Amino acid sequence: MWHPPGGPGVRVDSHIYTNYFVPPNYDSMIGKIIVHGDTRDQALARMRTALGETVVEGINTNIALHRELMVDAKFMNGGTNIHYLEEWLSHRER
Repeated sequence: MWHPPGGPGVRVDSHIYTNYFVPPNYDSMIGKIIVHGDTRDQALARMRTALGETVVEGINTNIALHRELMVDAKFMNGGTNIHYLEEWLSHRER
């Protein structure tokens, strides 16, 4: 099952479709969701909505991880660096 999100400021880049066969040795990025907004808060809200609308069944995804990040206070405030995700994950797993 594949149901991509939509709406103003939301773009999905993917080649998959419902009943698409994902080969066992696939590139882990089968799609990406891109959002934009007039402000960071608007873009974050659009991404939260887009992630909530997205349905992918049959394979594991990192949608739940991205949903958590979209409500993380430090990430929401901005100013994070390229190491933020690995640091966030290491604290999360403790």
